[in-house]
Amino acid sequence: MSAEHRPLTYTLIVNGSVYGSQSAKNAYLFACALIEKGHRLVSVFFYQDGVHNASKLTLPANDEFDLTKAWQQLSQQHHVKLESCVAASLRRGIVDSHEAKLHNLESDNTALGFELAGLGGLAEAMLLQDRVVQF
Repeated sequence: MSAEHRPLTYTLIVNGSVYGSQSAKNAYLFACALIEKGHRLVSVFFYQDGVHNASKLTLPANDEFDLTKAWQQLSQQHHVKLESCVAASLRRGIVDSHEAKLHNLESDNTALGFELAGLGGLAEAMLLQDRVVQF
């Protein structure tokens, strides 16, 4: 394969909420397309209102696309890291088991497959991946 057609590595940054804008769904569709074209999606970093994608308490109507579940399946099938900004998550009530215990909360609400991560993970991805695309 020539250098022009070599598979690229990607990280996506998702700033849009799971519902209420097209940003997150567009990111998901882009992720599926790049994988289909033979590229590798290494990670998705959810930032700002995008952290709502990581909530296990999102319950779309029966006839609506379940975007959180779609991210989980994509992650599992293609070994994609799903990272939710820890500071933005906590501000918006998205809490993992570690933070729940640390802050004496009764429960957590981070969906399986998502992890809370600092901006250092995003900075590292920006250095290591061929492309970083923001939605």
